Amino acid sequence: MRRTVSTGPIAFDATLWDEPTTGIGLYTRCLSSALEGLDVRLEKVGAHGSGEHPRGDVGRTSWTLGRLPRVLQRLSAPLYHAHGNFNLPLTRVSGTAYVLTVHDLIPLLMRETVSTAFRWQFRLWLTRSVSLADRVVCVSERTRDDLLARIPEAESRTVVVHNGVDHVHAPVLDAISVDFLRALSLPKDYVLYAGSLDVRKNVDLVLDAMERLRERGRPVSLVLAGQSWFGSGRVERRIARMRSEGHDLRSLGYQADPVFYELMRRAAVFVFPSRYEGFGLPPLEAMHLGTPTIVSNAGSLPEVCGDAALAVRPDDAEGLAQSIERLLKSPEERRALAEKGRARAARFTWKRTAEATLAAYEAALRR
Repeated sequence: MRRTVSTGPIAFDATLWDEPTTGIGLYTRCLSSALEGLDVRLEKVGAHGSGEHPRGDVGRTSWTLGRLPRVLQRLSAPLYHAHGNFNLPLTRVSGTAYVLTVHDLIPLLMRETVSTAFRWQFRLWLTRSVSLADRVVCVSERTRDDLLARIPEAESRTVVVHNGVDHVHAPVLDAISVDFLRALSLPKDYVLYAGSLDVRKNVDLVLDAMERLRERGRPVSLVLAGQSWFGSGRVERRIARMRSEGHDLRSLGYQADPVFYELMRRAAVFVFPSRYEGFGLPPLEAMHLGTPTIVSNAGSLPEVCGDAALAVRPDDAEGLAQSIERLLKSPEERRALAEKGRARAARFTWKRTAEATLAAYEAALRR
């Protein structure tokens, strides 16, 4: 028999379930699977076309504000869990406890990374959602600290629950994917960056390091896997200019999981010098796959990666260049770092995430 919390199933936010994959969408699907593995019954609400209560062609914001309260009333759900940083209904639904997951406060911390309209929406809706939430789940201590610096009255209701990484498995490639990877003719020891090309991700630092390495007669092949994002045009223009100057830069755009993780698994070094992360899943995925990893010492990355990844300041191009060169020259150090990375990543499982989330549900229902 499936486990229920209190008197009925959990109403589970699925608004990003069948949208193009984002970090929050991945979190939604992995947490759902892990909770169901604990025999927790979920009613997935708000997906575009799947789940128990799809929203159809209605936009996510309109559905959450206009229709979701009526859905929760009809379900008599004891608890609703929203995953999108701020997307609780604006009013309380009688008899339904609220849990909210906050991944980061990037729109407030790094204003240049989002539009003005979204920043205002984020600020106002976040404040309202946190005031209504019976429990707030933050994915890192860093995110919790950032949230409480702005809304200190939420401290007693806020808990930290790290993400898992064991959704990543050795990829199984179909014939088309194998042919695609073969056609890339990638060198044995390439460096991989994976993520969007926006300002926050600090791709410029990676490109600065590539220029320094080439200037000292140590050119490196760099593969970039990730989609364009708000403000990424300038970085894309720089990549095109550097390619015209002879740099071996392969900008592959978004890739499906099997190809993405195979690129990650094959890389000699993974670099992720982000200026801020609320959690930072890509470097943990690389560590899980045994790929030596270099990160910045900003945001939550020290908390998540510990000493199992090399770390540089987010403005230290020379430090990044030296770290890349050092690892490429030393297979022994790469192997040692890979083992530390695997051991560190093994601590982060979705079962642990689900167990701690379930505890947050139970605490919310006791309020």
